[in-house]
Parts: sequence; structure tokens; C-alpha cells
Amino acid sequence: MNTATQTPVIFIHGLWLHATSWNTWIDTFTTEGYAPIAPGWPGDPDTVAEARENPESIADHGIDDVVAHYAGIIRALPEAPILIGHSFGGMIAQKLLGQNLGRAAVAIDAAQIKGVLPLPLSALRATLPVFKNPANRHRAVSLTAEQFRFAFGNAIPQEESDALFAQWTIPAPGKPLFEAAASNFSPHSPAAVDTANASRGPLLLMTGGRDNTVPEAVVRATLKQYRHSDAITDLTEFPGRGHSLTIDSGWTEVADTALTWLRRQGL
Repeated sequence: MNTATQTPVIFIHGLWLHATSWNTWIDTFTTEGYAPIAPGWPGDPDTVAEARENPESIADHGIDDVVAHYAGIIRALPEAPILIGHSFGGMIAQKLLGQNLGRAAVAIDAAQIKGVLPLPLSALRATLPVFKNPANRHRAVSLTAEQFRFAFGNAIPQEESDALFAQWTIPAPGKPLFEAAASNFSPHSPAAVDTANASRGPLLLMTGGRDNTVPEAVVRATLKQYRHSDAITDLTEFPGRGHSLTIDSGWTEVADTALTWLRRQGL
């Protein structure tokens, strides 16, 4: 990458999607003059196939492990990057931004941070494959096509949901979900974000209006957590979109919205 002229961008995936699911975004941001990369979480194999064959490499990594992993990548860059995260990747992006490790962040359907109280029934159902067994805290858990359909692909045709499931899904560590679920009962929860930081870069929260995994109510409650900071915090809603909005056939609308917002911030 030509770091002398191109702003670095780090894409951060969430649970159950491989880092290569950002490939189309990388192509678009490269064309727009950025220098994007999409490193996986700690332990993530290089391909979807390898991740499915080696779930133990993914297991038992918690939120702090993931934040430290990306912080190390960021510190190796010549300048602070723009952070773009989906789902738990959106939470990680917010934590890194709160630590002043990014120049801006876009958090798409970001997982619940400490202090957010709404817990819609659809979110409980979407995460039941992990929570149904307490031992899953230390395991990597896979979704079935039917579970993916509810959690990610409910707003797209069945055929498209099944194709995305086959192309991008990998096992996910259960530990971050258990940590987030207990966050409001833990004074030092790894799901805590420095939402009061007034010196951080701008943040854009995005929400899909039909998202079962991170419903709109969760994202709007997240926005309220930033009320004590004077830093820019914006919200954009995609009314008819589900949790698959970064990878389904409408992904360009989401990417273009992020790019427009970044240009508006002078980035």
C-alpha cells in the first residue's frame, strides 16, 4: 500500500463470518483511494475451509484478546486507520476508537456494549446456539443454514441466504457473547467502551431495521451511551435490511453510505 498518500482502513468482521467476506469492500475502498486491509481475529485461519476444519484455533478468544490483536496491527501502521466493523467487529471498532487508536469508525449493526439495556427476544433467539450450553464459552460454535437464515438472512431470499451461508460462514468463539451478556453485571467488563471520550475521532453507527441479531433498539440505545461526549456520533438506518447487510446483494448501498460519510468528515 502507498501509505504516503492513502489512508489505511481496517475492516473487522464479527462472529460467524470470515475476514474474506470483506473482499468486495476492500476492492471498493481501494478504488476510492484508501489502503484497506481485513485481518482476521486471533486464531482465524486464512480461508473459510481451513476455519471450518480447525474450529479449535478460533475457540476461547474473548473481547480483550481481539482488541489487543487489532491494536497490535494498528501500531504497526504508519498512521491511525479508519475502522469499519460489523456486529462484534463494530463493538471492537468502538473500543479501539475510544482508545484513540483510530481516526474514525463505522460500526455496522454493532454488538451490544456495556450500558445498553434493551435485549429483544430476536437477539436471544439468534444467539441461542451459543447460550444453550454453558460449555460453549470455551468452544467455537457453528450455525446451521436455518440458524443463519434467522440471524443474518431473514431480510433476503432463502436462496441468497443459503448461498451466503455456504460461502462465508465459519465457527465463532462463544466467549465474546458470554462476556457481552454479563457486561452490565461486571464493573470491569471487556464490553465496556469509553463513550465519554471527547477527543476521539468521529463515529457512524449503522443499523438494519430488520436485523434480528442486533435490532435497531440496541443500536439506538448505543447512540445514547455517547451523549456525554462532544465528539461526532451519527446514526444511519437501513429500514429493510437484516444482519447480512455487509455481504448480501445490497452491500454497495451500505459501503457507499460509509464512503459518503467519511468524505463528509474530511477523510
